[in-house]
Amino acid sequence: MSPIADNLTATAENRTTDWLFGTATTAPTLPLKMALTTANGSDASAGTEVTGGSYARKNIAVAAAVNGSVSNSADLSFTGMPACTVVGWEIWDSAGTPVRWSYGLFDAPKTVASGDEFKVAAGGWTFTAS
Repeated sequence: MSPIADNLTATAENRTTDWLFGTATTAPTLPLKMALTTANGSDASAGTEVTGGSYARKNIAVAAAVNGSVSNSADLSFTGMPACTVVGWEIWDSAGTPVRWSYGLFDAPKTVASGDEFKVAAGGWTFTAS
């Protein structure tokens, strides 16, 4: 899955800039979670998240960044999916009121039937800061 330019949310851009210039020491509440979307969001608003079936956001782990990029270090298996077409992803933290940090489209939409599995293989998702 290829990265997209400008894949940080407005919140993430502001918090990163605040951190960089020393006006805040904020970080996401771990673990980070991947959500799947049926309609992509924007910097300012979340996309339409998959609902139904046994769908639930999945914890995502990555190694340290290399050349501004990270990839998922383990398979992400979303089982018991509802019938839908998955177009994108979002990364949320685990705060009491979760914060959406980044978003993007998969290389191609994937239609799944009710009960199917949607899998992102280890290393199959890449986030590149750009």
